[in-house]
Amino acid sequence: MSILHVEDIGIAFGGVKAVDHVTFHVEKGEVFSIIGPNGAGKTTLFNLMSGVYRPKFGKVLLSGEDVTGREPQELARRGMSRTFQNLQVFFRMTARENVMVGRHLLEKRGLFAHLFALPATARQNRESAEAADRFLDRVGLAAYADMPASAMPYGALKRLEIARALAAQPSVLLLDEPAAGCNPVETEEIERLVRSIADEGVTVVLVEHDMKMVMRISNRIHVLEFGRTLAQGTSAEIRANPKVIEAYLGTHGSKEASVACR
Repeated sequence: MSILHVEDIGIAFGGVKAVDHVTFHVEKGEVFSIIGPNGAGKTTLFNLMSGVYRPKFGKVLLSGEDVTGREPQELARRGMSRTFQNLQVFFRMTARENVMVGRHLLEKRGLFAHLFALPATARQNRESAEAADRFLDRVGLAAYADMPASAMPYGALKRLEIARALAAQPSVLLLDEPAAGCNPVETEEIERLVRSIADEGVTVVLVEHDMKMVMRISNRIHVLEFGRTLAQGTSAEIRANPKVIEAYLGTHGSKEASVACR
């Protein structure tokens, strides 16, 4: 059984079909990339999958359970976490505190315990801080634990978002352009991190414009154009697909993608 199954899903805004009858499945531990030109519907599709938007038709299955239209926090409890295209970090908080926020659904909360600062609350906060440090170390940011997010480099902030998403202990991780705005060194760091996350068994669904990165780390790729599926397959199949070359990669992009996979 696929860990994530999107079936015939779609949504329209003002009569314009942003996502139109899209279907795919993702297996456990895969890096499944969604690519396409600007305006193809990639982020809208992510929003449908993660509960930000409610689809007009179709459904989303997570580990066999129909979770169509459920709120993002409900999906997080069921094992789906995501990052966003634009940074969504708390800049006045430290890196550790940012990651601790990602664990809030795993904590036992009670007004009485927090109001009176009971020992159980202090113990839980300590455990969350220790867990946050482990996730920071996992993404290579251990040295930044006590640093305010506002003082961290841009590439580190992108990894901080991934650490916060991992803190919820997801089975499916949606990454919306994790390398956007990063320099080549930062992109390589994120590329290695994404691949290692999948190798540990977490399923990664990736939206990314960096075709070299996509071609190197993806098990399969789904191509969108004008909200509809244009093609799906392995990196080799996608970079050789005439429809994809014409609509998105172009001749130069196709050559670059081929070089990236050598």
